[in-house]
Amino acid sequence: MVKLAAKCLLAGDPAVGKTALAQMFRSDGAHFQKNYTLTTGTELLVKAVSVPETSDSVELFIFDSAGKDLFSEMLEKLWEQPNVLCLVYDVTNEQSFNNCAKWLEKLRAQAVGMHLPGVLVGNKTDLVGRRVVQQKQAQEWAEKQGLEYCEMSVKEMKNFEAPFHILARLFHQLYREKVESFHSLV
Repeated sequence: MVKLAAKCLLAGDPAVGKTALAQMFRSDGAHFQKNYTLTTGTELLVKAVSVPETSDSVELFIFDSAGKDLFSEMLEKLWEQPNVLCLVYDVTNEQSFNNCAKWLEKLRAQAVGMHLPGVLVGNKTDLVGRRVVQQKQAQEWAEKQGLEYCEMSVKEMKNFEAPFHILARLFHQLYREKVESFHSLV
């Protein structure tokens, strides 16, 4: 049994549901808080995730970051040396999707020369009639960027655990590859 720890950066525009996602995940869906205050700087949430088909687990240190540029200088220090990333956008807000490219660039700048596994998450799928970013469009963009993709509705408690299970699996896979690479050298 292996217990790993991974620094997970959660990023995206303000009001896309990053804090709701992180808090729902940490509480195992115990409650959906209807009112949130704007995150200033970063909140840290920690939760262990079991890796399927193994006895291993990954403890995710989730850095829930403010979506405002105002905090970007402070974020750069907190974002140093991430292991995995989670980009969140609102499926009813095209600008929040378009800004994912900017967020991804900022996140990858913190891990130059490293493979940084990640997932793009489309939130607010419960707002069907207001949807402007189509799943296929987002999925194609994610694939081009080397990211996994999933959609969810934190409000309806649908699929909110998926991004973190994906990240735990990706990080574990990267760990296994490094161990195998190390063993091949010995």
